Amino acid sequence: MSEIEQELTGGNASGRVVRVGSTVRKPWIENSPVVQSYLESLHSQGIDVPRPLGRDEAGRQAVEYVEGAIAMSEMPLEAEDLRRVGRMIRRIHDVSESVPLLDVAGWKMLLPVDNPNLMCHNDLAPWNLVIGDRWVFIDWDGAGPSTRLWDLAYAAQAFAMLVEGQSVESASARLRALIDGYEADASLREALPAAMAERTAAMFELLRTSHANGLQPWADMYVSGHGGFWREAAQYVRRNQRAWERALSQSE
Repeated sequence: MSEIEQELTGGNASGRVVRVGSTVRKPWIENSPVVQSYLESLHSQGIDVPRPLGRDEAGRQAVEYVEGAIAMSEMPLEAEDLRRVGRMIRRIHDVSESVPLLDVAGWKMLLPVDNPNLMCHNDLAPWNLVIGDRWVFIDWDGAGPSTRLWDLAYAAQAFAMLVEGQSVESASARLRALIDGYEADASLREALPAAMAERTAAMFELLRTSHANGLQPWADMYVSGHGGFWREAAQYVRRNQRAWERALSQSE
């Protein structure tokens, strides 16, 4: 008797995703073999990630289902929790140093960065963090070559809630907590405010150009609210760049 498939919601670009027992099944895509290998490497070195389980009988990618709430539902996170997230990201980046980058030029990255030198998740955000008995980043399908700075810039903007309508003072405190948890050095702290502005603007441009060119699913996301959200976020991050610089110039 086959197990019941329960459709999971929340993903914007993963295709049909279902839960089957203690596993998640999703489409097998071009980079799935590398992603599964990456997850296995992280897991073998002590990073808590969804266990990769290969392909199922239908040819779909299979990974462990992780119980818990999505961090997005708990935002804004408290300073202690943000420091915990920062430590998690730092550990992922440090362990990823041991993962070889193969055929960097051949990767089709949505938001490529110059001179990629590190295998990264590329979507470390509250909507991809499960919190509960375990704190685990999920949805690794966009993993690929990037840099610490580019990956961290996106995570920092998302977890610190650097978005329109947020108090700059509160957002600065959240940003500082996350980066203190990461234990970023002076050069990374100095580079991060500009990188956050560039990374947030790049996300908006991806949506805008996809809408203009009919590239799915980003074209539909642009008109369903994501375009407006990322436009305002990009403006907010750039407008308050000096505040982020001040927040990161001092550590606890």
